[in-house]
Amino acid sequence: MDFEELKQKYEMVIGLEVHAQLKTKTKIFAPDGAEFGHEPNSQTSPITLGMPGVLPVLNKAVVDMAILTGLALNCEIPNRCKFDRKQYFYPDLPKGYQISQYDEPICCKGSIKISNKTIGITRAHLEEDAGKLVHAGAAGIYGSSYSLVDLNRAGTPLLEIVSEPDMRTSDEAREYMEELRNILRYIGVCDGNLEEGSMRCDANISIRPKGQKEFSTRAEIKNVNSFRALQRAIEYEFERQIELVEQGEEVVQETRLWDDAKGITSSMRGKEDAHDYRYFPEPDLMPLEISREWVERVKTTMPELPAQKLQRYIDLGLSEYDAQVLVNQLEMALFFDKAIKENVNPKTASNFIMGEIAAFLKEEKVQIEDSKLSVENFVKLLKLLEKGTISNNIAKTLVVDILKTGEDADKLVEKKGLSVLSNPDEILPLVQKVVADNPEQVAAYKGGRDKLFGFFVGQIMKETKGRANPQLLNELLKKELEK
Repeated sequence: MDFEELKQKYEMVIGLEVHAQLKTKTKIFAPDGAEFGHEPNSQTSPITLGMPGVLPVLNKAVVDMAILTGLALNCEIPNRCKFDRKQYFYPDLPKGYQISQYDEPICCKGSIKISNKTIGITRAHLEEDAGKLVHAGAAGIYGSSYSLVDLNRAGTPLLEIVSEPDMRTSDEAREYMEELRNILRYIGVCDGNLEEGSMRCDANISIRPKGQKEFSTRAEIKNVNSFRALQRAIEYEFERQIELVEQGEEVVQETRLWDDAKGITSSMRGKEDAHDYRYFPEPDLMPLEISREWVERVKTTMPELPAQKLQRYIDLGLSEYDAQVLVNQLEMALFFDKAIKENVNPKTASNFIMGEIAAFLKEEKVQIEDSKLSVENFVKLLKLLEKGTISNNIAKTLVVDILKTGEDADKLVEKKGLSVLSNPDEILPLVQKVVADNPEQVAAYKGGRDKLFGFFVGQIMKETKGRANPQLLNELLKKELEK
């Protein structure tokens, strides 16, 4: 039995733990800023640095965002939650413990629907982030490298979203992550930037013989910072565990690091259990009472969610594929929504956005909001197309020009003389000329080669530089060829 056949004996069991950094101006328990990209250790305060005698103060905006996320993820929001101290030593954790939530989280029992199933969410709890170690390569006094500590990230608010072990393939895991990222971005609580670390994923993976109900020992994979890396790491770990079991060895509970360059996982440390962290209630923070009025107030701020937007786009006449492509790109979707409010054809607008506009943005490596194409100018272009002032091919060329220059669509058409020719007296002489110049093709067309009609259309369009009104051209050409 080859390895591919061997893999069919086993089922993958996947659960994901996603840390989402909440988009607050300040940290979860301190007044210092939480923005990314500042000079090392410039976003700190005595609270962040863990100075003696300082006390944490809970940021209300963090709680609002956690409640909003819980509602978007179909979670229950308990009447009470509390904070706990999670004890462990990291060089970039000044206090020697992390304020987190253990047995009474702010959200529990939720779900996310993906294409073929619903993935359960066990809980979502609030906690503070640790700092960051910057590893330098230069040799130190003892011939070893050294590390620097940047505490800017320490204390930034995180919402850890823990799924049930409901995923069975790496494709399902990726789709779950993409949908979760979409939801977090749509409700405005996290920018979902995996590269900058504002959304981080740990994958728990185990295997079991197909048909077995009991779970096996799992390994946790850290350092996964892209959707592609998530899938690759899961597939590698699946195969690694199968090889161990088939060789008569046991899978041990541990934390493993993903090396994207090598495409492998490697052991980092034995996986800790809850008792290893010596959780106990945070004595400096009172338990948090969350009234139903508070939850309802937050609920009124809920924007349209990705699944709702997807269905609305399908109802507008877009294919499910086109609708999903738009929904997965929040900025594009917002641009599209503004355009269709001006009564342009949704299908035409989506074709341009996903075609010429998306291609230009990808090539230039810019976002649509950073381009020179405004919604108003885009709508002008589509209106010119709908009125028949310009052809579809000309509109495709012009939208790229506008993306580059920002020039007004009306003025651009006038300046370049690109309006459609709709006067029969202008088109008919060209039709007659092309027919007269191609007697062999005319004879073949009349002999039954109907596809040659396109040849004549192409020749006339070439003469008019694509400006001839297609419908009028077809009518005049058909009459001329029937003589």
